[in-house]
Amino acid sequence: MTHRTAPADIVHASARRAWALALALLALGGALLMLGAGIGSTGFESVLRARHDPVAWQIVWDIRLPRTLGAWVAGALLGLAGAVAQGLFRNPLADPFLLGSASGATLGVAVALALFGVSPFAMQWLVRLELTGAAFLGAVAGVVLTLTLAKGVQHTLRLLLAGVIVGFVLGAIKDLVALSVPDILQALQGFMLGSTGFVGWEGCLLMLATWLACSVAGWVLSPVLDGLTLGEATARSLGLPLARLRVALVVVLALATGTAVAQTGLVGFVGLAAPHLVRSIVKTTHDRLLLLSGLMGGLLLMAADLLSRWLIAPQELPVGVLTAVLGGSYLLWLMHRRGRGGALL
Repeated sequence: MTHRTAPADIVHASARRAWALALALLALGGALLMLGAGIGSTGFESVLRARHDPVAWQIVWDIRLPRTLGAWVAGALLGLAGAVAQGLFRNPLADPFLLGSASGATLGVAVALALFGVSPFAMQWLVRLELTGAAFLGAVAGVVLTLTLAKGVQHTLRLLLAGVIVGFVLGAIKDLVALSVPDILQALQGFMLGSTGFVGWEGCLLMLATWLACSVAGWVLSPVLDGLTLGEATARSLGLPLARLRVALVVVLALATGTAVAQTGLVGFVGLAAPHLVRSIVKTTHDRLLLLSGLMGGLLLMAADLLSRWLIAPQELPVGVLTAVLGGSYLLWLMHRRGRGGALL
């Protein structure tokens, strides 16, 4: 007699794998956090040894730990936003920057630099607050402009096309601002390449609170993403108020992306690659996928940040460049492997 696995057994097995993956990602993240506390401009230094040196411990506590933890939380925000974007647009190539948030944030920073003459490489908290606020407001403005151009969120394809158009237009305006004030070009390039080097404890707490809030909201809205995965008609047949729920999903997407970009600049491919990596390991519904994508995104960006500090020490690579190289290489390999089977992704 052939034994058939009951659907309930399949669901329980998937849940066990999902929670096992979550614990593994948290454990790896904790290990990388301790490793990041010991990596400086001179290479690896023991954290235990630094505790006996007040100056070394201040460097660990005030610079390395918040930077490493900030990289994890920013990656978690981008991973969560990537999973929301891919579920909302029903497109595995969707990323958190599709709705114009990245171009809006960059324009906001360019305008702030042009008006106030500040530099993102300055360490004063007031300067950082100005640029962070400008980046966040620019990201929100980009998303609002996209929604206005798309006339709401009812039509996913129109929303996607509006995001692409807004990205090009705001990018062109940013270039005009930079050309009119050439002194900001170097500072603006630092933001566009992405960096976790200036994330402090305040930024970590802000991003952590935002990630927790967006994770809870995403968990509540996960049935909508599950319904959209099965198709628009199926989602409507479930009695879901799609228009209002899509607005809520866009708010989660914009808030998570804008907060991460405001603190670390433009760090690409993390939000795109994290959900793919999770889905390649475990098949699960969006209630767990959003959490796992956040944990995977945090691990990816933290690992990239450690590599960016270690590869060419005492100098360091912009973390956005490293994530683009590694993430792009992974997606190219994935497209090649799936393409041989007749589907790209």
